[in-house]
Amino acid sequence: MLGNFEYSNPTKLYFGEDALSYLGGELATYGKRVLLIYGGGSIKKNGIYDDVIKILKDADKDVFEVSGVMPNPTLEKLYEGCRVAKENNVDLILSVGGGSCCDYAKAVSVSTHCEEDPWEKYYLRMEDVDNKIIPVGCILTMVGTGSEMNGGSVITNSKSKLKIGHVFGDKVFPKFSILNPIYTYTLPEYQMVAGFYDIMSHILEQYFSGTDDNTSDYIMEGLLKSLINSSKIALKEPQNYEARSNIMWIATWALNTLVAKGKTTDWMVHMIGQSVGGHTNATHGMTLSAISMPYYRHIMPDGLAKFKRYAINVWNVNPEGKSDDEVAKIGLDQMENYMKELGLVMNLTELGVTEEMLSNIADGAFILPGGYKILTKEEIIQILKQSL
Repeated sequence: MLGNFEYSNPTKLYFGEDALSYLGGELATYGKRVLLIYGGGSIKKNGIYDDVIKILKDADKDVFEVSGVMPNPTLEKLYEGCRVAKENNVDLILSVGGGSCCDYAKAVSVSTHCEEDPWEKYYLRMEDVDNKIIPVGCILTMVGTGSEMNGGSVITNSKSKLKIGHVFGDKVFPKFSILNPIYTYTLPEYQMVAGFYDIMSHILEQYFSGTDDNTSDYIMEGLLKSLINSSKIALKEPQNYEARSNIMWIATWALNTLVAKGKTTDWMVHMIGQSVGGHTNATHGMTLSAISMPYYRHIMPDGLAKFKRYAINVWNVNPEGKSDDEVAKIGLDQMENYMKELGLVMNLTELGVTEEMLSNIADGAFILPGGYKILTKEEIIQILKQSL
């Protein structure tokens, strides 16, 4: 492994069918006033809301609510959450939902006491937090983002059509997260498989960088093989606990900063996909799936050794009698077949993208230097055209 790094992760995880039973003990650590954040109301239908409210009331907490957090949380919604949190001087933000709710909770936590416009400070200027941070706890009902154990927070500015993520430091990580795989059972198939691909994309964004013999790459290959196996099972048997628990655990480790250590990391699929999301409000995982194959085929010649390794170690391609280029291409073909088997969106047209939008989408995609090739705007437009 190359370079120097430090590693810490302050988030405490409770995992399994009885994970919610630990919430009461965690609540005792914080003050009386709790802001409960959740999405469109599915937690009221499946009973999770009632269970959480009972534990909050038993802990003698005053509960304030912000509901209706959307899949791509908007700046307007962030302002609403900040207002509620500040007016009620909350001591803890408790997110119940998927990654968007977790992201939103972290955004509210750093923005409520920010004296400037948080969009300008955190999402445009990318400045560090220098104000009071409200602690966050998460109860996860959908997997994919890994937001339950990292400092990432993505917010969409609908007016400017920008969807931007800020990776905050340790102080913004959730203090605790509760992961019960059963809570993911009722998720619609479209959202479920989009989450599966979000997990895969997180791993690949970190895997396709660097040329050294890196322990992180071996870990990621194992995570990918487990994800491929479990996702196929979950697609046929959505309530298979073993498969869903494996996927939930993989999602957390895919983006809790561990496998990024010693890596430069890429993230261009996310940069382009997030810009697509800013223009279309499409499901995040599907924006990534629509972009991925054209992108990886574009950069494959620049990272050929790693793409060959990926084909052999993840997709079991036999290299005998084949050139490195042939092995790498077969690996990407295998990946594409897997994506189609899951039912992922494989083109941007299905997400509402038109050719007239491509230049603006390219403008909204931050160009990062960590992968095998630093793209130009023209190359991004070329990739987008191939994704239509």
